[in-house]
Amino acid sequence: MTGDDARDGVALTNLDQGLFDGANAAKRDLVDYLDAVADRIIPELRDRPLSVIRVRPGQKPFMQKNVSKYAPPWVRTVPLWAESSRREVSYVLCDDRRTLLWLANQRAVEFHPTLVLAGQRDRPTYLVLDIDPPSAGEFGLAVRAAYLVRQALAEAGLAGAVKTSGAKGVHVFVPVAQATSEEAAAVTRALAARAERLDPALATTAFIRQDRAGKVFLDSTRAGGATVAAAYSPRVRPGVPVSFPVAWDDLDRVAPGDFTVRTAAAMIADGDPWAAQMPVPQQLSPGLIEEGQAIPVARVQAMHEGKRRARARRAAEAGQA
Repeated sequence: MTGDDARDGVALTNLDQGLFDGANAAKRDLVDYLDAVADRIIPELRDRPLSVIRVRPGQKPFMQKNVSKYAPPWVRTVPLWAESSRREVSYVLCDDRRTLLWLANQRAVEFHPTLVLAGQRDRPTYLVLDIDPPSAGEFGLAVRAAYLVRQALAEAGLAGAVKTSGAKGVHVFVPVAQATSEEAAAVTRALAARAERLDPALATTAFIRQDRAGKVFLDSTRAGGATVAAAYSPRVRPGVPVSFPVAWDDLDRVAPGDFTVRTAAAMIADGDPWAAQMPVPQQLSPGLIEEGQAIPVARVQAMHEGKRRARARRAAEAGQA
């Protein structure tokens, strides 16, 4: 038995190899799962620059943005300038089943599309609040914080859909219409701050981990060119959990491990719960945009604070010398 196969013209190899240490799954499980949910995950990936996390045998997982040079000619790509590396990067556009299968054969486990479409780079289609509990065993805290976000959304006249992140927390997606990246980022900050004020003993917007004091982090930085694990994407975690849509009323009845590459496909055999629970795109109010614009950008604020603390440490050490 070779463990090889072919689907939709894509050669699939070494399917019986283990996926990664702790996966309790083979490469075949990944391929079979992605093939089974292709009609659900492809709409989340289509026409969006895609980063993937791959796991090669004997190597650590790595994120790949630039498409492999040996990619088939039918794999669509889009060039984007990467400011961090000062070069142009060719991102994959996973628009069809055979591209998805080819990526699966490359051992792409995680799928992280941008919040913008390739042809509309300053028009995000979603706001995202990434809700991150202090540890992997505290999913219940993330759920409680997600309900704060839901309340903040409702008070702002907005609605969102929720899914497990596939890691330790949850993602809240809010579809938006005709907003710029700057406006969407500002509103995301405003909503996170409002949710934090509803229960500051539970939730925090503090970007620096040491400042969170064991609270749930409401990450408002998934904006602009940011990527987020797609609905139905597997994650490189023990058991290969899947980022899975959950109805708001059921969120406190589930755990991340309920949804894996071996179980999740059967749960959506008759529909697409992510599409079903997603509200229609919504307009962002000028008042909410203005409120968010007055809130410092978390990453920038953290960078300046980190430099300030480093200077203070050096001064203290010099004083003790």
